[in-house]
Amino acid sequence: MNIMDVIPHDMRALIDNRLSGVESGERVRILFAVESGSRAWGFPSPDSDFDVRFVYVREPEWYLSIDARRDVIELPIEGDLDINGWDLKKALQLLIKPNPVLLEWLRSPVVYRADRTAIQKIAALGERTAHQRPSTYHYLHLAESQFRRFIADETEVRLKKYFYSLRPALALMWLRTHPDEPVPMALPELRARLVLPVDVSDFLDELLEKKAKTKELGAGQRHRALDALIESEIEQAKTSMGDLPPIDHELVDEANALFRELLMER
Repeated sequence: MNIMDVIPHDMRALIDNRLSGVESGERVRILFAVESGSRAWGFPSPDSDFDVRFVYVREPEWYLSIDARRDVIELPIEGDLDINGWDLKKALQLLIKPNPVLLEWLRSPVVYRADRTAIQKIAALGERTAHQRPSTYHYLHLAESQFRRFIADETEVRLKKYFYSLRPALALMWLRTHPDEPVPMALPELRARLVLPVDVSDFLDELLEKKAKTKELGAGQRHRALDALIESEIEQAKTSMGDLPPIDHELVDEANALFRELLMER
């Protein structure tokens, strides 16, 4: 199935219309716009929100100002449609730190629109950043906070909450077993190159099938093997954090050059 099939045709048309409205109303050029929520992660429900995220660039004169200016665009939430984006300058500043959320956007399997050359250059820069520790910290925080909040002290759990602990736990496993490769955004791609216990994999397949068909999975007994996997990855991540490497000044220079290049292409 084409991954874009998870986005209904009428919703794709509405999203495209809203993005075009952003470009004309804000006088910006959108470099790329992607899905960032459960539909891109690979475990949507029929009523999942549409979380559209984009990176845009303004006219050169906008950046030549002495006053501080807002570097995000946020549209009012419209039903289950949530659209917002970052200015290119902000995005590149975050990219070289790096920012794991932006790294995910660049690997989203659901792309609503993109300047292919621009997104390839931005992604290539992101892949050269020292992403290991920031990504470990990001996914560790997600996995642990979700597990402690919704699972750890419960006898029965809301089954859909497992996804929000398991995906970051699998991201931690990826960082541990594929340390030189960026973490895939989509759960199917993550699973394809990770070795999971058979009972965990079977349970996950069952949850995914149910979640795709129903708005609410309901509650169920905790799955001991799945709990053990999540807790193990959390603990291993805590012992492997290491020190935050300094920002590579060569990357700063390249980010500046890329910013100027994309700015002049308006």
